[in-house]
Amino acid sequence: MIRAEDLRKRYGDRVALDGVSFTVNAGEIVGLLGPNGAGKTTTLSILSGVIAPDSGRASIAKHDLATEPRVARRSLGLVPQSLALYPTLTALENLMFWGRIQGMASSDALSRARGLLEEVGLSDRADDEVNEFSGGMMRRLNIACGMMHFPAAIMLDEPTVGVDPQSRGRIFAVVEKAAQAGGAILYSTHYMEEAERLCNRIVLIDHGKIVAQGTDRELIALAGTEPRIEIMTKKALPPGWSNGIIGVSELPWEVVDGFAAALSLHTLEQVPDVIRRAGEVGDEVVEFHVHRPNLQDAFLKLTGHALRDAPST
Repeated sequence: MIRAEDLRKRYGDRVALDGVSFTVNAGEIVGLLGPNGAGKTTTLSILSGVIAPDSGRASIAKHDLATEPRVARRSLGLVPQSLALYPTLTALENLMFWGRIQGMASSDALSRARGLLEEVGLSDRADDEVNEFSGGMMRRLNIACGMMHFPAAIMLDEPTVGVDPQSRGRIFAVVEKAAQAGGAILYSTHYMEEAERLCNRIVLIDHGKIVAQGTDRELIALAGTEPRIEIMTKKALPPGWSNGIIGVSELPWEVVDGFAAALSLHTLEQVPDVIRRAGEVGDEVVEFHVHRPNLQDAFLKLTGHALRDAPST
């Protein structure tokens, strides 16, 4: 339903996109994950027909944006990071406006608008002007506006920036319901936890290039990241204290107060053996923490920097 093929885009000397390719199928939520400046918004701008790529192809619902732009756009619901709302109109009037813009009959637009207001938790504020809304309420209404015309494909650009936990949870529920109804969802974000929580597949993008794509487990496996345990003992653990425990390796570790060590583990099943050995060698285990690999670890391994440390371009 959403297809990007070898998209390239340059702004002067700066390369914004360098051969970006991926697909989003019906009923699927695909996360476009990367730091600010990675190329996410440029990708969405091309896929929505706002700008043209220097080369490559983009299509929505099998309609090429270069040759069938009007038909392709009718199948698309775009939720931009910048709020596409009129502050002096009510929530209902905003939805009606966007529905009518998409060619919906008044009666159909009204029915759809009221249903979406209920879905995003704003039915009791339908007749209030948007300039009275909180940031989270505006974000929820922004999503509803992009969904008015029953689009087959929906693209969201950082939809939870600056929202409260209640609105974030409501947004997640709306996105998941749209996918369950058969919509193809492209969800652009720089929040790891959102991608892990929502997405069936994840596309990692950095400096305009696709670093890797797949499920969160596939990306973690691709990066070769493993669980690790950080352990503090009453007495110092000498080098080689874990020898004989198959599949573990000692990691460089520093601690200011007390004695501590860190190990990488092949599986979490090795934790009891490690704790038992540490207690024997270090007299007593005072504290330990087990870290399961996540997308942040995978991104760090695949790109050489943490997601939130990546420089903007």
